[in-house]
Amino acid sequence: MDTTRSTETQAVNATRRKLLGASLVAAAAGLASPLAQSAGTYPKASTKGGDMATQVQFHKLPVDGFELFYREAGPDDAPVLLLLHGFPTSSHMFRDLIPKLADRYRVIAPDLPGFGQTFTPQGPFAYTFDHLATVIEHFTEALHLDRYALYIFDYGAPVGLRLARAHPERVTAIITQNGNAYMDGFSNAWGTLQTYWASPTPAHREACRDLISRQTIEQFQYFHGAPRDRVSPDGYELDIAYLARPGADEIQLDLIYDYRTNIAAYPSFHEYFRTHQPPLLAVWGKYDPAFIPPGALAYRNDIPDAEVHLLDAGHFALETHSLEIAGYIRDFLSRKLT
Repeated sequence: MDTTRSTETQAVNATRRKLLGASLVAAAAGLASPLAQSAGTYPKASTKGGDMATQVQFHKLPVDGFELFYREAGPDDAPVLLLLHGFPTSSHMFRDLIPKLADRYRVIAPDLPGFGQTFTPQGPFAYTFDHLATVIEHFTEALHLDRYALYIFDYGAPVGLRLARAHPERVTAIITQNGNAYMDGFSNAWGTLQTYWASPTPAHREACRDLISRQTIEQFQYFHGAPRDRVSPDGYELDIAYLARPGADEIQLDLIYDYRTNIAAYPSFHEYFRTHQPPLLAVWGKYDPAFIPPGALAYRNDIPDAEVHLLDAGHFALETHSLEIAGYIRDFLSRKLT
């Protein structure tokens, strides 16, 4: 017999027995042993603070007949920042921003009904902005979010501002990133929609279908005015895939028609601004072909202390300028949330 190999084998087996014994003791104590860790079992991440609190988590919550999907990161006891996405995207648009804020804030980003992973309700649902706002209001209440700052973008603006108008005591601050609330912010690219609003015929509805095409999403929303080498294909390809689901196009055409109600709500939003003077930060992609810079500057009409920053970016400014936007948000909230 090869005594050298036998001795080595005995030593290896002894080491294995020690590790196994340590693993069993650790398991009994509720700890993760070296064997457990090598198998992919780790201590549960704390959400009370520290590096593990910045780990993004993914959840679904039953709300008004939807399984409402949301992303969350940050300490449980930190100030809340509620991120509301726009058309045609989802909470995926915040994938780069959330980790840059989660060390200091509890960041929550839901997918609006009809978008992303919050797609099919269990029963009939009329896709209007009033109804989207109601679902998100019930979502915040289900999570017991009594106080939160809002990040509003595109469609997220009329949804979030409906929440603020209804419950001004809950809103600690507003960050608007190409989230319009003034007629000053409209470019001349809205003619097809305005025709549909004025005359909702089947032909005018069909004419709006071009607004949810691949060409429009890629070239008009993502690439226009943006540094192209900084625009990841992940965002627009995911949006296009979501829009390809059965019924998704009709949902978006319903919301395009209902967008006229947001314009009708602008005076009430302005009254909310004048009365409550929420701290407001506008960080705006100044080359946005739909919502132009005067829409950002117009917030100062009603909130004189509003802070406005115009970025060398397009509509989806987070795709190219998440680091800069995160810096503005951190500075702004550190001064305004006391």
